[in-house]
Amino acid sequence: MNETQDGVLNIVFRIADDRGLLLLDLKDLQAMLDWVSKHAKQYTTKYGNISAQTVGAIQRALLQLETQGADKFFGEPSFDIYDLIQTEGGKGVMSVLAADKLMMQPKLYSTYLLWLLSELYSTLPEVGDLELPKLVFFFDEAHMLFTDTSKALLDKIEQVIRLIRSKGVGIYFITQSPTDIPENILGQLGNRVQHALRAYTPKDQKAVKTAADTFRANPEFKTDEAIMNLETGEALVSFLDAKGAPGIVERAKILFPLSQIGAITEGQRLDIIKQSRIAGKYDTPIDRESAFEIIMAEAEEQMKAQEEEIAAKEEEKAKGKQKPGMMSKVWKAIITAVTGTLATILGTYISDKVTGKKTKSKTSATGRVVKNATSAATRSITKELTRDILGNLVK
Repeated sequence: MNETQDGVLNIVFRIADDRGLLLLDLKDLQAMLDWVSKHAKQYTTKYGNISAQTVGAIQRALLQLETQGADKFFGEPSFDIYDLIQTEGGKGVMSVLAADKLMMQPKLYSTYLLWLLSELYSTLPEVGDLELPKLVFFFDEAHMLFTDTSKALLDKIEQVIRLIRSKGVGIYFITQSPTDIPENILGQLGNRVQHALRAYTPKDQKAVKTAADTFRANPEFKTDEAIMNLETGEALVSFLDAKGAPGIVERAKILFPLSQIGAITEGQRLDIIKQSRIAGKYDTPIDRESAFEIIMAEAEEQMKAQEEEIAAKEEEKAKGKQKPGMMSKVWKAIITAVTGTLATILGTYISDKVTGKKTKSKTSATGRVVKNATSAATRSITKELTRDILGNLVK
């Protein structure tokens, strides 16, 4: 990551700590990044700016690791580095990591290497310059560790390698040519054993010359020529002297392996694993409640609350569309009746004026009209009220 992305990731870890959310596996980190991105505004003044673009870039990097298997590799039970520091009868125990599949995923492999070395450095106490180291690492096919590895990761590995020797840890990288290892890291390695190299192309000859230049020259022979003429079991060696300076390169015979030469069978491997004191310790994954589970639960509660709010609004809306109540019907009937009565009276009055007729009866025609209209309005209101009451009783 660049400086900005690194800063945002530090903010995410800080927010997780402040909220008491555990980041135990890859999905915890991915969920936390997504959550912080959605609530970035409430954290800007306290922690700093958190842009969606930066979070997206971090998520893409995590997706690459997840594709290579990081979702299964990083989690619980977490690896206990003290399982690598065991003794039997006063002698150290050799542990072998079968990385035949892991090494085909360079990003994951180099990430694991950095985590392992960082964990050792942060956990082990300072011991200074021991006569014998507590732990020695041999990384075979070391060129696979640095394939497509970013400069930031290389700088971090270099820093850890530079400091970890004070913890009593030694590191050896095994590869065909010294050029397979970045120069900054190669410069931190003091002990060297170089077997024969063959040079048939200009590129191979350059590699031989580079390998020869990494040794402290011996006036008795030319190092580049000696590398190409070494026989089986021979090597050029240079180790640190008592003062910590690289010794002059020497041509030496290497003791042949006292163990089995060649790969063991799958049955032999399983037997060795079963006999190990840590057999079964890491076989069953553990997925306890952490950031992912808590964030998902909060999201479900929020969604449920939103659904209830929408349902309440829909219910209120439905109530607003219901038939009007009894009193509204009464007023509607009264207004209709009165309006009709006034219209009838007005019509009769106009008719009398136009014809000039006078009613012979004691009760004028207009009075009869008003009486009839009033009776009609009363009947209309009574009918409407009766219908509404009966309707409510039926319901």
